Amino acid sequence: MGSSVTIGLLGATDEQARAFGKKGTQSDVTMYNAVRDGHAATIVVPSQFPEKLPSLLYAIAMADRLMLLANALDRTLAEILATVDLFGPPVTIALGPSVGEEEFRRLVRGTRLEGELTRSLDLPQLRSEADGWAATVVPGPVRVRLDHVFPVKGVGTVALGMVTQGRLSAHDKLQLYPSDRAVEVRSIQVHDADVASAECGERVGVALKDIEVEAVERGQVLAPGGSLRASAELGGASLRRSKYYRGKLAPGATVQLLVGLQLVPAKLGELTETSVRLTTDRPVAYAPGAPLLVADLSATQGPRVALSAVLG
Repeated sequence: MGSSVTIGLLGATDEQARAFGKKGTQSDVTMYNAVRDGHAATIVVPSQFPEKLPSLLYAIAMADRLMLLANALDRTLAEILATVDLFGPPVTIALGPSVGEEEFRRLVRGTRLEGELTRSLDLPQLRSEADGWAATVVPGPVRVRLDHVFPVKGVGTVALGMVTQGRLSAHDKLQLYPSDRAVEVRSIQVHDADVASAECGERVGVALKDIEVEAVERGQVLAPGGSLRASAELGGASLRRSKYYRGKLAPGATVQLLVGLQLVPAKLGELTETSVRLTTDRPVAYAPGAPLLVADLSATQGPRVALSAVLG
Protein backbone atom coordinates (compact mmCIF):
# COMPACT_ATOMS: atom_id res chain seq x y z
CA MET A 1 0.00 0.00 0.00
CA GLY A 2 1.17 3.53 -0.74
CA SER A 3 -0.03 6.51 1.30
CA SER A 4 -2.93 6.38 3.75
CA VAL A 5 -5.10 8.94 5.51
CA THR A 6 -8.08 9.01 7.87
CA ILE A 7 -10.51 11.87 7.28
CA GLY A 8 -13.18 13.04 9.70
CA LEU A 9 -16.09 14.10 7.49
CA LEU A 10 -18.26 16.53 9.46
CA GLY A 11 -21.64 18.01 8.59
CA ALA A 12 -22.19 15.68 5.63
CA THR A 13 -25.48 14.13 4.58
CA ASP A 14 -25.62 10.37 3.92
CA GLU A 15 -25.61 11.02 0.18
CA GLN A 16 -22.57 13.28 0.43
CA ALA A 17 -20.69 10.73 2.55
CA ARG A 18 -21.30 7.99 -0.02
CA ALA A 19 -19.53 10.10 -2.64
CA PHE A 20 -16.23 9.57 -0.80
CA GLY A 21 -16.08 5.78 -0.60
CA LYS A 22 -17.71 2.42 0.04
CA LYS A 23 -19.55 2.04 3.34
CA GLY A 24 -17.77 -0.21 5.83
CA THR A 25 -17.90 -0.53 9.62
CA GLN A 26 -21.02 1.03 11.18
CA SER A 27 -21.58 1.90 14.84
CA ASP A 28 -21.84 5.34 16.43
CA VAL A 29 -19.41 6.32 13.67
CA THR A 30 -19.65 5.07 10.08
CA MET A 31 -16.59 4.31 7.97
CA TYR A 32 -16.34 4.79 4.22
CA ASN A 33 -13.31 3.31 2.46
CA ALA A 34 -11.66 4.31 -0.80
CA VAL A 35 -8.53 2.80 -2.35
CA ARG A 36 -7.40 4.47 -5.58
CA ASP A 37 -4.02 4.34 -7.32
CA GLY A 38 -2.20 3.11 -4.23
CA HIS A 39 -3.82 5.70 -1.94
CA ALA A 40 -6.10 4.50 0.86
CA ALA A 41 -8.59 6.85 2.54
CA THR A 42 -10.77 5.99 5.52
CA ILE A 43 -13.59 8.50 5.94
CA VAL A 44 -15.15 8.65 9.42
CA VAL A 45 -18.65 10.13 9.77
CA PRO A 46 -20.20 10.90 13.20
CA SER A 47 -23.44 9.13 12.31
CA GLN A 48 -25.15 9.57 15.73
CA PHE A 49 -24.37 13.28 16.09
CA PRO A 50 -25.96 15.69 17.06
CA GLU A 51 -28.06 13.43 19.32
CA LYS A 52 -24.88 11.94 20.83
CA LEU A 53 -21.84 14.18 21.22
CA PRO A 54 -19.37 11.25 21.66
CA SER A 55 -20.02 10.31 18.02
CA LEU A 56 -18.55 13.67 16.94
CA LEU A 57 -15.66 13.47 19.41
CA TYR A 58 -14.63 10.02 18.17
CA ALA A 59 -14.79 11.04 14.51
CA ILE A 60 -12.52 14.02 15.14
CA ALA A 61 -10.12 12.11 17.40
CA MET A 62 -9.68 9.33 14.82
CA ALA A 63 -8.81 11.70 11.98
CA ASP A 64 -5.54 12.87 10.43
CA ARG A 65 -7.45 15.59 8.57
CA LEU A 66 -10.95 17.05 8.86
CA MET A 67 -13.35 18.00 6.08
CA LEU A 68 -16.26 20.20 7.12
CA LEU A 69 -19.26 20.51 4.81
CA ALA A 70 -21.31 23.53 5.90
CA ASN A 71 -24.74 22.77 4.44
CA ALA A 72 -26.65 25.15 6.74
CA LEU A 73 -25.99 27.69 9.49
CA ASP A 74 -27.70 25.85 12.33
CA ARG A 75 -27.06 24.56 15.87
CA THR A 76 -25.44 21.39 14.59
CA LEU A 77 -22.86 23.36 12.62
CA ALA A 78 -22.29 25.66 15.60
CA GLU A 79 -21.44 22.71 17.88
CA ILE A 80 -19.13 21.22 15.26
CA LEU A 81 -17.28 24.55 14.96
CA ALA A 82 -17.01 24.93 18.74
CA THR A 83 -15.55 21.43 19.05
CA VAL A 84 -13.11 21.74 16.15
CA ASP A 85 -11.93 25.04 17.60
CA LEU A 86 -10.71 23.29 20.76
CA PHE A 87 -9.08 20.23 19.28
CA GLY A 88 -8.52 18.34 16.10
CA PRO A 89 -6.25 18.22 13.07
CA PRO A 90 -6.17 20.58 10.05
CA VAL A 91 -9.58 21.27 8.52
CA THR A 92 -10.81 21.87 4.97
CA ILE A 93 -14.05 23.89 4.85
CA ALA A 94 -16.59 23.75 2.02
CA LEU A 95 -19.66 26.00 2.02
CA GLY A 96 -22.96 24.78 0.59
CA PRO A 97 -25.04 27.03 -1.69
CA SER A 98 -27.22 28.27 1.19
CA VAL A 99 -24.27 29.39 3.34
CA GLY A 100 -22.75 32.78 2.61
CA GLU A 101 -19.06 33.50 3.11
CA GLU A 102 -19.72 36.61 5.19
CA GLU A 103 -22.19 34.81 7.48
CA PHE A 104 -19.75 31.96 8.00
CA ARG A 105 -16.91 34.37 8.79
CA ARG A 106 -18.99 36.00 11.52
CA LEU A 107 -19.65 32.57 13.03
CA VAL A 108 -15.96 31.59 13.29
CA ARG A 109 -14.60 34.98 14.33
CA GLY A 110 -12.20 34.57 17.23
CA THR A 111 -11.66 30.82 16.67
CA ARG A 112 -8.78 28.90 15.11
CA LEU A 113 -10.92 28.64 11.97
CA GLU A 114 -11.04 32.41 11.46
CA GLY A 115 -8.18 32.44 8.98
CA GLU A 116 -9.00 29.18 7.19
CA LEU A 117 -9.76 29.37 3.49
CA THR A 118 -13.16 28.16 2.31
CA ARG A 119 -14.33 26.78 -1.00
CA SER A 120 -17.59 25.83 -2.70
CA LEU A 121 -19.08 22.46 -1.85
CA ASP A 122 -18.01 20.55 -4.96
CA LEU A 123 -17.92 16.84 -4.06
CA PRO A 124 -15.79 15.58 -7.01
CA GLN A 125 -13.25 18.32 -6.38
CA LEU A 126 -13.14 17.62 -2.64
CA ARG A 127 -12.70 13.89 -3.23
CA SER A 128 -9.86 14.60 -5.67
CA GLU A 129 -8.20 16.87 -3.12
CA ALA A 130 -8.46 14.19 -0.43
CA ASP A 131 -6.65 11.74 -2.73
CA GLY A 132 -3.53 13.83 -2.20
CA TRP A 133 -3.65 13.75 1.61
CA ALA A 134 -1.50 11.45 3.74
CA ALA A 135 -1.11 10.84 7.45
CA THR A 136 1.96 12.31 9.13
CA VAL A 137 4.53 9.56 9.75
CA VAL A 138 5.43 9.52 13.45
CA PRO A 139 8.60 7.56 14.30
CA GLY A 140 9.08 5.68 17.55
CA PRO A 141 7.71 2.60 19.32
CA VAL A 142 4.57 1.27 17.68
CA ARG A 143 1.17 2.49 18.88
CA VAL A 144 -2.14 1.17 17.60
CA ARG A 145 -5.28 2.96 18.81
CA LEU A 146 -8.24 0.57 18.78
CA ASP A 147 -11.79 1.60 17.88
CA HIS A 148 -13.79 -1.60 17.26
CA VAL A 149 -13.51 -5.26 18.28
CA PHE A 150 -15.39 -8.44 17.36
CA PRO A 151 -14.97 -12.24 17.35
CA VAL A 152 -14.15 -14.08 14.12
CA LYS A 153 -14.83 -17.79 13.89
CA GLY A 154 -11.62 -19.74 13.52
CA VAL A 155 -9.50 -16.64 14.24
CA GLY A 156 -10.58 -15.35 17.64
CA THR A 157 -10.43 -11.74 18.79
CA VAL A 158 -10.01 -9.19 15.99
CA ALA A 159 -9.55 -5.49 16.75
CA LEU A 160 -9.76 -2.62 14.27
CA GLY A 161 -7.66 0.45 14.72
CA MET A 162 -5.08 2.88 13.43
CA VAL A 163 -1.30 2.70 13.59
CA THR A 164 -0.56 6.15 15.00
CA GLN A 165 3.18 5.70 15.54
CA GLY A 166 5.91 3.38 14.34
CA ARG A 167 5.44 0.07 12.53
CA LEU A 168 3.26 -2.86 13.57
CA SER A 169 4.47 -6.36 12.68
CA ALA A 170 2.91 -9.80 12.94
CA HIS A 171 3.99 -11.63 16.11
CA ASP A 172 4.76 -8.40 17.97
CA LYS A 173 4.32 -8.87 21.72
CA LEU A 174 2.66 -5.75 23.11
CA GLN A 175 0.76 -4.41 26.10
CA LEU A 176 -2.93 -3.53 25.89
CA TYR A 177 -2.98 -0.12 27.61
CA PRO A 178 -4.26 1.10 30.02
CA SER A 179 -4.52 -2.50 31.30
CA ASP A 180 -1.44 -4.57 32.11
CA ARG A 181 -2.49 -7.39 29.74
CA ALA A 182 0.17 -8.72 27.40
CA VAL A 183 -0.99 -9.77 23.92
CA GLU A 184 0.59 -11.11 20.75
CA VAL A 185 -0.30 -9.97 17.24
CA ARG A 186 -1.33 -13.15 15.46
CA SER A 187 -1.89 -11.55 12.04
CA ILE A 188 -2.61 -8.21 10.34
CA GLN A 189 -4.90 -7.11 7.54
CA VAL A 190 -4.96 -3.76 5.74
CA HIS A 191 -8.09 -3.19 3.66
CA ASP A 192 -8.88 -6.93 3.77
CA ALA A 193 -5.43 -7.98 2.52
CA ASP A 194 -3.05 -10.01 4.72
CA VAL A 195 0.21 -8.17 5.38
CA ALA A 196 3.33 -8.88 7.41
CA SER A 197 3.47 -5.34 8.80
CA ALA A 198 1.66 -1.99 8.74
CA GLU A 199 3.04 1.52 8.71
CA CYS A 200 2.08 4.60 10.67
CA GLY A 201 -1.16 5.99 9.23
CA GLU A 202 -2.58 2.67 8.06
CA ARG A 203 -5.91 1.30 9.29
CA VAL A 204 -5.52 -2.30 10.41
CA GLY A 205 -7.46 -5.33 11.44
CA VAL A 206 -5.40 -7.15 14.06
CA ALA A 207 -5.99 -10.74 15.19
CA LEU A 208 -4.90 -10.92 18.83
CA LYS A 209 -3.64 -13.99 20.65
CA ASP A 210 -4.29 -14.84 24.29
CA ILE A 211 -7.15 -12.41 24.93
CA GLU A 212 -10.93 -12.61 24.82
CA VAL A 213 -13.19 -10.13 23.02
CA GLU A 214 -14.70 -8.92 26.30
CA ALA A 215 -11.30 -7.67 27.49
CA VAL A 216 -10.81 -5.33 24.50
CA GLU A 217 -12.61 -2.01 24.05
CA ARG A 218 -12.49 1.23 22.14
CA GLY A 219 -9.73 3.58 23.19
CA GLN A 220 -7.25 0.96 24.29
CA VAL A 221 -3.77 1.20 22.78
CA LEU A 222 -1.40 -1.55 21.68
CA ALA A 223 2.16 -0.49 22.47
CA PRO A 224 5.36 -1.93 23.93
CA GLY A 225 5.41 -2.29 27.71
CA GLY A 226 6.71 0.82 29.45
CA SER A 227 6.16 3.12 26.46
CA LEU A 228 2.94 4.77 27.76
CA ARG A 229 1.62 5.93 31.11
CA ALA A 230 -1.63 4.81 32.72
CA SER A 231 -3.22 6.81 35.53
CA ALA A 232 -6.54 7.97 36.97
CA GLU A 233 -4.96 11.25 38.10
CA LEU A 234 -4.35 13.56 35.16
CA GLY A 235 -3.12 17.09 34.79
CA GLY A 236 -3.16 19.41 31.81
CA ALA A 237 -1.57 22.75 31.01
CA SER A 238 -1.95 25.28 28.18
CA LEU A 239 -5.67 25.29 28.95
CA ARG A 240 -8.14 26.70 26.40
CA ARG A 241 -11.78 27.38 27.24
CA SER A 242 -14.55 27.25 24.65
CA LYS A 243 -15.81 30.75 23.92
CA TYR A 244 -19.22 29.20 23.22
CA TYR A 245 -19.70 27.03 26.33
CA ARG A 246 -22.46 28.49 28.54
CA GLY A 247 -22.17 26.22 31.57
CA LYS A 248 -20.16 26.80 34.73
CA LEU A 249 -17.39 24.41 35.70
CA ALA A 250 -15.97 24.30 39.20
CA PRO A 251 -13.90 21.83 41.22
CA GLY A 252 -15.99 18.75 42.01
CA ALA A 253 -18.04 18.90 38.81
CA THR A 254 -18.60 15.64 36.93
CA VAL A 255 -17.52 15.83 33.28
CA GLN A 256 -16.48 13.59 30.41
CA LEU A 257 -12.78 13.44 29.60
CA LEU A 258 -11.50 12.48 26.14
CA VAL A 259 -7.90 11.31 25.71
CA GLY A 260 -7.25 9.64 22.38
CA LEU A 261 -10.36 7.50 21.93
CA GLN A 262 -10.84 7.02 25.67
CA LEU A 263 -13.98 8.85 26.81
CA VAL A 264 -14.39 8.43 30.56
CA PRO A 265 -16.27 10.11 33.43
CA ALA A 266 -14.07 12.39 35.52
CA LYS A 267 -14.26 14.83 38.39
CA LEU A 268 -12.68 18.24 38.11
CA GLY A 269 -10.05 18.97 40.70
CA GLU A 270 -7.98 22.11 40.41
CA LEU A 271 -9.11 24.47 37.64
CA THR A 272 -7.20 27.67 36.88
CA GLU A 273 -6.92 29.95 33.87
CA THR A 274 -4.00 27.91 32.54
CA SER A 275 -4.29 24.38 33.94
CA VAL A 276 -6.65 21.63 35.05
CA ARG A 277 -6.47 18.49 37.15
CA LEU A 278 -8.95 15.63 36.93
CA THR A 279 -9.64 12.27 38.55
CA THR A 280 -11.14 9.59 36.30
CA ASP A 281 -13.18 6.56 37.32
CA ARG A 282 -10.57 4.23 35.77
CA PRO A 283 -6.98 4.54 34.50
CA VAL A 284 -6.36 6.31 31.20
CA ALA A 285 -3.46 5.57 28.84
CA TYR A 286 -1.53 8.56 27.58
CA ALA A 287 1.79 10.04 26.55
CA PRO A 288 2.87 13.44 27.90
CA GLY A 289 2.04 16.17 25.41
CA ALA A 290 -1.15 14.49 24.19
CA PRO A 291 -4.33 16.61 24.06
CA LEU A 292 -7.27 16.21 26.41
CA LEU A 293 -10.80 17.51 25.95
CA VAL A 294 -13.42 18.11 28.64
CA ALA A 295 -17.10 17.91 27.71
CA ASP A 296 -20.21 18.64 29.76
CA LEU A 297 -22.90 16.27 28.50
CA SER A 298 -25.43 17.78 30.91
CA ALA A 299 -25.30 21.19 29.22
CA THR A 300 -28.78 22.14 28.01
CA GLN A 301 -27.83 25.20 25.97
CA GLY A 302 -25.01 25.81 23.57
CA PRO A 303 -22.12 23.48 22.72
CA ARG A 304 -21.23 20.72 25.14
CA VAL A 305 -17.44 21.03 24.83
CA ALA A 306 -15.94 23.11 27.62
CA LEU A 307 -12.15 23.15 27.48
CA SER A 308 -9.01 21.51 26.17
CA ALA A 309 -5.48 21.20 27.52
CA VAL A 310 -2.18 19.37 26.99
CA LEU A 311 -1.32 16.44 29.25
CA GLY A 312 1.74 16.79 31.45
